[in-house]
Amino acid sequence: MSPDENSGSSIRWPDEFRPDRSPIHVRNELRMIVAPDLAWAWLIRATRWPKWYKNAADVRFENGPGPDLTPGAVFRWKTFGVNLVSEVVEFVPGERLAWNARGLGVWAYHAWLLRKTDGGCEMITEETQHGIACRVGKLLFPHRMFRWHQTWLEELQRQAQTGPP
Repeated sequence: MSPDENSGSSIRWPDEFRPDRSPIHVRNELRMIVAPDLAWAWLIRATRWPKWYKNAADVRFENGPGPDLTPGAVFRWKTFGVNLVSEVVEFVPGERLAWNARGLGVWAYHAWLLRKTDGGCEMITEETQHGIACRVGKLLFPHRMFRWHQTWLEELQRQAQTGPP
């Protein structure tokens, strides 16, 4: 993996998923008024996503019991109407999380960065995609992924404000 200087962040992109090599690239961020450890705890509690993020469904682990993402965890889930298999490929507790995703007509890489700030934290998420399904989705619904990822961040903040998962 090599950092991509053009994305304005410090995502460690695998070469095939660098934004300059991907037809789809979305970046979202939110400055949260929550403790970083709480934001992280809710982010990695994947089995709870469907309860508070309406674009995630049927999250289940293929290797290990869950409910939290861990290095190398493989999980199945549904998002944007597509069934995916994802593997956690980067995991630095409290700082970085990334997984790949494969489904019918889509091959994606989704990364998260968490940075402590005065009074809370900043969460950045970026995703790049390849495949016919994502290209069609971009044409038919050009801002859908950006809107849903922003919702994910906003709902993550709301959950973290309630305390630990």
